[in-house]
Amino acid sequence: MRGANLKCVDGPDTWAHPDSSQSRPVPGIDAGDRPPPSTAAFSLARKNFPVNEQILINVTPQETRVAIMELGAVQELHVERISNRGLVGNIYLGRVGRVLPGMQSAFIEIGLARAAFLHVADIWASNKNVEQKPIEKLLQEGQTLVVQVIKDPIGSKGARLSTQISIAGRLLVYLPGDQHIGISQRIEDEVEREHLREKLHQLMPEGETGGFIVRTVAETASDDELKSDIEYLIKLWRGIAEASKTAAPQKLLYQDLDLASRVLRDLVTKETERIIVDSRETHARMTDFAERYMRNSLSALEHYNGERPLFDLFAAEDEIERALERRVDLKSGGYVIIDQTEALTTVDVNTGAFVSGRSFDDTIFKTNLEATQAIARQLRLRNLGGIIIVDFIDMDTDEHKNAVLSEFHKALSRDRTRITVNGFTQLGLVEMTRKRTRESLAHVLCEPCPTCSGRGEIKSAQTVCYEILREIMRSARQFDAKEFRILASQTVIDRFLDEESQGMTMLEDFIKKPISLSVETSYTQEQYDVILV
Repeated sequence: MRGANLKCVDGPDTWAHPDSSQSRPVPGIDAGDRPPPSTAAFSLARKNFPVNEQILINVTPQETRVAIMELGAVQELHVERISNRGLVGNIYLGRVGRVLPGMQSAFIEIGLARAAFLHVADIWASNKNVEQKPIEKLLQEGQTLVVQVIKDPIGSKGARLSTQISIAGRLLVYLPGDQHIGISQRIEDEVEREHLREKLHQLMPEGETGGFIVRTVAETASDDELKSDIEYLIKLWRGIAEASKTAAPQKLLYQDLDLASRVLRDLVTKETERIIVDSRETHARMTDFAERYMRNSLSALEHYNGERPLFDLFAAEDEIERALERRVDLKSGGYVIIDQTEALTTVDVNTGAFVSGRSFDDTIFKTNLEATQAIARQLRLRNLGGIIIVDFIDMDTDEHKNAVLSEFHKALSRDRTRITVNGFTQLGLVEMTRKRTRESLAHVLCEPCPTCSGRGEIKSAQTVCYEILREIMRSARQFDAKEFRILASQTVIDRFLDEESQGMTMLEDFIKKPISLSVETSYTQEQYDVILV
């Protein structure tokens, strides 16, 4: 599959000029509408699998949930809440808050709780032949500039911005600051690619300085449809540009479509057979959107009005619950443990109860092969991104390693998101990255545990008892109290009355002061107070 005038430098979620070292995501473009990948690491492109795809859309007044089903199993989940809509694709008039020469970055205020982040590589320069200037020569504090969100705020990090604007339409993606024309990688016929490129050159208004990426659905589009899309996108951008001249800083200039509409624009493919919506109002709105912009998707739209909840009918609710657990069981009896941290995600494969192989090596090999499918699916389902380390069970032969890696590549190729796989390291680990533009499923649906503060573990009752005894000793040396009263959880008090009773008696004899116990039902196991009476 050959490329176009634009080439991908960081996978299917990014584009750049052939002569540019810069790259950035293009919001609102599906994987099939991006130029072909080219990277030093192993690059994966989504293949045309007969996947029997269905899209389920569950709508409530507070949130919209989208589940993508392939072969009867949930593969992807998207959640958008009214109170916390995604920001990717939004365009703001930002104000430079701080310029950090040491990081070659700047913090931009766009009206959010946390300032957004702009790296010098994401500052678009019209002439790519000119060497990139340092950020302190490009931006000054207090300066206003039009920016677009390319990555949602994740964890403690603010949103990531770019000054290169892209606006997705039905057939095209408009790039106001770029004159090149790119063609969707799914349009493989080179003659057709050149035909579309020439057609677009002819349809572009005279003097137009922007560029376009031709989406897959434009392959069969008429000249009038393409011209209409060109005019709409140019008019939309001119309106944004005019608004930016008079708007106050930190103003939202353009907001991307809601999740239901983005499904039609970005997620529907040739493999999509049904789009089932359980909201009459949303179905009507999506039907109207499809009639105007996505007529090929119109026949797939269905309204579900059954009594049983849509996600229950397709077992999507159960999949969501399982996607929040650490352990993923394999059919053979093996299992996978997935741990997500701020820096990276670790995946550990274990044989568990699987012992049906002809030999120990055969058992390991079969478990690893089965795990490749499960891991690839869980990465999509949980939307895990960033650095991912997979610890397959150690294999002795290179033949088995190559077979497992090949199967892993095949399973990952169905993913819409840009993925790179670097193969086995000297320690037997598989290093990979998956592009992250939004929060993982766990971060959207969950919050840190108030008891353990997200550690996943709490101090044992024995440890807390010893901490309390040390605190009493410390207080006895500082203050002349008549009595010490311990307020703690039931578990800790029970331990003081049983296993640690001797230690407490010895302390009473040593400090020559009585110690009393009191249960505080609202305390967690780690919480306690020592009251001086």
